[in-house]
Amino acid sequence: MSIRTKEIGVGVVGLGLMGCSITTCLLMAGHPVVAVAPISDDLKHAESRVRNHLLKSREQGLVNEVPEYYMKHLTITEDYSLLKNCKLVIECTIENEAIKKSVYSKVESVIADDALMTSNTSAIPISLLQKLTNRPERFFGLHWAEPSHTTRFLEVICGELSDVKKGEYLYELSHFWGKEPTLVRKDIRGFITNRLMYAMYREAFYLVENGYATVEDVDRACRNNAGYWMTLVGVFRWMDLTGVPAYHNVIKELFPTLCNSTEMPKLIDDIVKAGGKGVANAHGFYSYTPEEAKLWEETFTAFSYEIRNLALKYPADVVKRKLKEKEEEVII
Repeated sequence: MSIRTKEIGVGVVGLGLMGCSITTCLLMAGHPVVAVAPISDDLKHAESRVRNHLLKSREQGLVNEVPEYYMKHLTITEDYSLLKNCKLVIECTIENEAIKKSVYSKVESVIADDALMTSNTSAIPISLLQKLTNRPERFFGLHWAEPSHTTRFLEVICGELSDVKKGEYLYELSHFWGKEPTLVRKDIRGFITNRLMYAMYREAFYLVENGYATVEDVDRACRNNAGYWMTLVGVFRWMDLTGVPAYHNVIKELFPTLCNSTEMPKLIDDIVKAGGKGVANAHGFYSYTPEEAKLWEETFTAFSYEIRNLALKYPADVVKRKLKEKEEEVII
């Protein structure tokens, strides 16, 4: 598919952490971007966040130009009418249906009939959100991972009323954003990655709350097992690599013992009710000094660039590429 990103104006509504990193990703891909702040507070930090992301990305070799080269293609505003020429709008507001509905109404009042609308929701079904719009067939989910300008992850989700052909277009377009996307053709709450991850979170809470392990123990186990191979392969390729029959045997005995609770875990409930936000306010599952919290943020940023570089050395089609190289050597 022939795509010229510089001719595709993109709107981003919501300029929190993810809105800013999504904006950065789109600028790096060559899109002119109109970034709308639904609340005035977003204007205080949006420009500096995007600029810092671009500066760091240049230092890490993701882009070649200085931040100003990209910033001249960015408009930060509170005026929804400036979205009128955008061919794609990405909503990045909080997980509140009433707020999202208000945003969609403002967006649809100015964009063209053939422009696409998407949501970065990670929790609300696309089939539900698209019914809040006038043209549900052009509405999709674009589920990003933070930091959006460095991670390879993206889910393109079709709702029940979505035009799948338009979803396939978004899937193709997202390759130009440096993504290895997944097209979810059938909507389900949580999509793919969140359903997998939250099953793991639930078991993690169960193990800690019932005294089998500490928070530190669980994190250590994840880092040194799943965290060791996940960047290279997913769960099914991992089972292929390490022997399918072994998993078949374990499943019979282990599945019946896994947690299947639908209750809110007390561990996280207590933290949130006490105002804990994690590293953001140095109050989470771990205790942090302000200095430690800042250092963890900086460390995560550095890691996101390093793990991206490692992953690019071992792409999903690495075996196919090597086989092709060998075939070419034989032909020569």
